Order: sequence, then structure tokens, then C-alpha cells
Amino acid sequence: MDNWDNATTVTEFVLVGLSRLPHVRAALFVLFLVMYSITVAGNGLIVMLIVVDSHLHTPMYFFLSNLSFIDVCYVTTSVPQMLAHCFTDKATIPLGNCFAQMTISLFLGVAECLLLAVMAYDRFVAICSPLHYSLIMSQKVCIILAASLWLSSFLLTIVPFFMMPFRLCDRNVVNHFTCEAQAVLKLACSDTQANGLSMLITSVFTLLLPFVFILVTYGRIGLAVLRIRSTQGQGKALSTCGSHLAVVGIFYGTALAAYLKPQTKSFTDRDKIVAVFYGIVTPMLNPLIYSLRNRDVKAALWRLAGRKVEK
Repeated sequence: MDNWDNATTVTEFVLVGLSRLPHVRAALFVLFLVMYSITVAGNGLIVMLIVVDSHLHTPMYFFLSNLSFIDVCYVTTSVPQMLAHCFTDKATIPLGNCFAQMTISLFLGVAECLLLAVMAYDRFVAICSPLHYSLIMSQKVCIILAASLWLSSFLLTIVPFFMMPFRLCDRNVVNHFTCEAQAVLKLACSDTQANGLSMLITSVFTLLLPFVFILVTYGRIGLAVLRIRSTQGQGKALSTCGSHLAVVGIFYGTALAAYLKPQTKSFTDRDKIVAVFYGIVTPMLNPLIYSLRNRDVKAALWRLAGRKVEK
């Protein structure tokens, strides 16, 4: 943390937000409150269903519960603060809180990237080696994979972040609605070329490589499905991948647009809109995609409702 404190006179940050107009901020408050409520309720419901319903005690749903947990934590790090700032003309956040928000968001974002890759591997084993699936994806293996991705996320984000040399001096206005890493780093009065290069390299390992792994995995899955002679068998195999592919497309589409692009000296309004999509919209859509497209989740929901009616 010494690298961050050196020559720093800033004690708080001022967040510009999405708009300075009161009526626009009021509309955004309602919109973000609804989206946050749907995200927490939807992902919380999925976690509860997976825990209480024995039919969902499988590797795929174990990893899905991790995804829902990440989404709830991710939106909770920023959205409640955003809602509070909708009613203030000068939105501020203490220096320590800003860095905490930054590191936690990076940690959870990287964890989701790696988790989506693990979920793709799970689908690959289920379709390409169905007879050995229970042996390969045993409970012990699933726990090791989950623990490894959480530990890797910590080592790829938290540790390099605090080793990064950074001087703030007296600039403290962040052109963003939250303490987003790229927006805060643009305030540095020191040479940030090395920091930008470090973030780009980290993005390659945490975004690009998992994404390429997912593409290769689904390429192998596609070849395996083509070898299935019956149309019904092909449909059944692909049905288990549809929800995951939809989530991957939405998440990586926005995340790659945000982090694997040429860095500019200022954070634009377009960048903030992209941040809304990967930071708020995507976590909200994940439970909707998995509940609307997944028969097992819908069946578990009906069973849970039936138990409540009986009681």
C-alpha cells in the first residue's frame, strides 16, 4: 500500500456519475433499484434452489451457484452506493472505500471470467465423455476447481494491484459512477504507462485466454454433437449449453469491449454505458437466462412452490 500512499494528498474521490440533471438521476434511481432487486432476488433464488433441491446437486449447478453468488456480491459492491448518490449533487467516496471497491470488483470480475471457463469445461466433459462424467467431475474435483479459481483470481488481481506504483497528487474527480479501476488510474500524476501495460497483460490472462478456451471447448463440443446421429440427441446435448453460451456472449462481449481496447487519457460516456452493461445488466440477466431456458431450474422452482403449498 506504500506505493499508493506515496505523494498522495487525496482523502476522497468525487464521482461524476451518469448525469447531473436531477430528473435524470431520479429516473436512474428507479431503474437501478429495480435492476438491483431483480439481480439479488433472482440470483438468491437460484442459490437457494440449488442448495435445497437434491435434483440440482450436480457439478453444473454447483458452479452455477458460484456464478450467482459472484453476481450478487458484484452488484452489491457498487449499486447501493450508486442509489445513494442519485440524491446528492456532489457524490463522494473516501479513499480507502474507493480502493476497497476497486479491488473487490476486479477480484469478482476475474473470478467470473475463470468460472465461465470452468463451466465450459464441465459441459465439454458431460457431452464428449458422458460415461466418465461422474468420475471426472467428482465432488472432490469440483471443490478443487472452485477453490483454484477463487485463489487464482486473488493472485491475478489483489496482489498485482497493491504492487502497482501509483501517485494521485491532488486530482480526485473520477469520471465514472463508481470506483472503476481504469477511471481511477487516469487520475495519476505519475507515468501510468507501466500501469496500463500491467492491466493489459492481466486482462489477456483473465479475459482473453479464458474466452479462447471457451471458444475451443465449444468447438470440440460442436464436433461431438455433429457425430450424434439422432436429431433428438443433438437437441438434448445442445440444450444444456444454450444458457451458458448466452451468458458468455453477454459477459465477454461487454468486458472485452471495456478492457481490451486502446487506452485513452480520459474516461468517456460510452465507457460508462459499457460499464453499466457488464456491471449491472449482465448480473441481472444471468438468473433470467438460466431460469427461462433451463427445465431443471424451473422444475425445482415448481417443487419448492409445491412444498410451500402443502405446508
